[in-house]
This record gives sequence, structure tokens and C-alpha cells, in this order.
Amino acid sequence: MDDLIIQGEIHEKIYMIRGKQVMIDRDLAAFYLVETRALKQAVKRNIKRFPEDFMFELSEKEIDVLVSQSVIPSKKYFGGAKPFVFTEQGVNMLSAILKSDRAIEISIAIMRTFSKLREFSSHYNALAKKIMEVERKNDKQYKELKKALEDLIVESKIVESKTIGFIKPE
Repeated sequence: MDDLIIQGEIHEKIYMIRGKQVMIDRDLAAFYLVETRALKQAVKRNIKRFPEDFMFELSEKEIDVLVSQSVIPSKKYFGGAKPFVFTEQGVNMLSAILKSDRAIEISIAIMRTFSKLREFSSHYNALAKKIMEVERKNDKQYKELKKALEDLIVESKIVESKTIGFIKPE
């Protein structure tokens, strides 16, 4: 299994819902090579392992937003039932209840992908902060330059204009 290809595929299946990065049950089931209903049954049998911050069910409104803003073609994609979505911790917990070698490999790849996303996010936030600092500094310099130009314009209006050139005697 090529880790870079798998991580790229996983990255495409991570969505931001309720301010959390999550993966949908159907996508996870496809990665684990199990049916979605089998994954959901395993979760329901072990529901105590999945508190709200590990896994939650999407509301109709969240489903509509996900369909309209993502590459999900329609609600039919979810098979008629409201999907479960899993945070990083929920995916980690899935690896405890799905015991196949494939589940272990995929869980490791997913954990690595989430880790890389966090790393990228921290670099992105640091870069965004530096850009904001530069913008503030440039904005201050722009205001100073604008004031200096306005002062020059005011001064030039005060100074009497002298005629330059030859005066023709009459």
C-alpha cells in the first residue's frame, strides 16, 4: 500500500463539520473494505467507546450543506440513513473494534494524515500571522507616506508661485 496515495485519498475525505475535522462512515467503510451497515453495527455494539467528541450523527441541515458544498453528488450517497461522522479520536477508536489487518493499516494511515493536516495547519497559521504583521507595518508606512504627501500639497499651495522665464518689456 503506497502511503502517499492513501494519505491523498484520505485527505480528500476529511470534512470540516461543527468546527471539527471528521470522516464520514461510508468513506471509512470503503477504506476498511467493509459495508457501511457493518461499520455502523460495530459502532452501535460499542457505543460507549464513541462519545459525542469522537462520533456524532449528522443533522439534515448538515447533510444538505455537505452535499451542496462538497463533491458528494446527492443525499442518496449516504444510503438513506443519517451518516455517522468520526473525529480523529473516533477513527482511532474504530481501529479498536475493527480488528482486521486492513483496518489496522488504514487506521495508521488516517492517523498520519490527521497529523500532517495539523502540522500544515500550524505552519499555515504562523504564515498567516506573519502576513498580517507585514500588512499592519505596510499600512502604517502607507499612512505616514500619505500624510507626508498631503503636507507637501498643503505647503505647495501656501508658497507663492513665481513666474519663471523672460518678461517681455512693453
